[in-house]
Amino acid sequence: MSKFNSLADFATKRFRLAGKAYLENGDPFFAPIDRLRHEAEARGDYFVSFANYDYLGLSTHPAIKSACADALETTGVGALASRLVGGERAAHHILEQSLADFLRTDAALTLVSGYLTNVTTIAHVMGTRDAIFIDELSHNSIVSGAKSAVAETIIFRHNDLDHLDHLLTEKRGQFRNVMVIAESLYSMDGDIVDLPALVALKRKHNAWLLIDEAHSIGVLGAEGRGICEYSGVDPNEIDLIIGTLSKTLASCGGFIAGKQAVIEWLRYTLPGFVYSVGLSPVISAAAHMALQLVQKETWRLERLRRNAELFVELAHEAGLDTGPAIGRGVIPIMFRDSHETLAASAYLMENGFYVPPIIQIGVPKDQPRLRFFLSASHSEAEIRGVISLLGQNLPAQAPATHPISAAG
Repeated sequence: MSKFNSLADFATKRFRLAGKAYLENGDPFFAPIDRLRHEAEARGDYFVSFANYDYLGLSTHPAIKSACADALETTGVGALASRLVGGERAAHHILEQSLADFLRTDAALTLVSGYLTNVTTIAHVMGTRDAIFIDELSHNSIVSGAKSAVAETIIFRHNDLDHLDHLLTEKRGQFRNVMVIAESLYSMDGDIVDLPALVALKRKHNAWLLIDEAHSIGVLGAEGRGICEYSGVDPNEIDLIIGTLSKTLASCGGFIAGKQAVIEWLRYTLPGFVYSVGLSPVISAAAHMALQLVQKETWRLERLRRNAELFVELAHEAGLDTGPAIGRGVIPIMFRDSHETLAASAYLMENGFYVPPIIQIGVPKDQPRLRFFLSASHSEAEIRGVISLLGQNLPAQAPATHPISAAG
């Protein structure tokens, strides 16, 4: 018998356990960024976001807007059905072939959600008598996909491939198929996987390898092709490459890339694809044009690299802790506790910089941080300005409360 009278009562308690008390002195989340930017410009001020992963600054590119307008005029808004039963739009095949060509894989398949792509793919591919080995700091979509699978999940320490090797040596023989899952550029710490060493382990233990490239396309590699290019690894060594259209490619949705036989099988059987509507033609057009611009306007890749390296250099000079970040698209600034992090976020917001705090959800509770997404569109003055503010004495911490554990 449930001790809660209603779902609302249950939700109230769960929200409290998740840290609702942190919002009592102001909610730093869900900021209406369009309105805030407009109001700032009307006052003659500026509003600079470091919270959006528009890595190459393509989200407002005139060519993308034009491609979207053309798709809207000629094809309409929706895909109108699952592609399996309703047929495809021409834009679907064009985008998928372009993605495969760019990543140097045989084929690619697009889905309406990046999060869904991990969840449905992992759960679909791995079955009984199989095992999934995931990094302890894996994105929630990977964790949820592993939980949804009937396979056993085994966690290895973050980026500790010696630990992974030990676990595979000990347990590989117990399972039929084994998949190792890692991210290329980790979305909270901004560090990367040692892909050549991981590929060597894959071969040694006869495992499959899934790499999540969500934050590395357009960010890693001389041409922005991701961790394989950055590490000098043949993409054909990777069994499944998972990516998103919502970051560098300035739209939304996800994709899977790999060998032709794998993608063809998934095209007819993957639940998250078969039972979901296809990408909107407008979204497909936006992502395709963005992918072309990544290859045409290569100065954006260099600009992003310089901006990220400058950010790390200035942060270190100011005595700020950037954790293990390598200095590319994602860079955290670490704080001692959640209240100090909230105060820093509020202080920056008061001065025209939007950087929401990352506390309790998404990172360990003892590692709160401000997470900065660097973009080719950020100016040197903006980067120097935000670091200068953080390097100054921040307002006193909020009065101490007694945060409640998220367990319950």
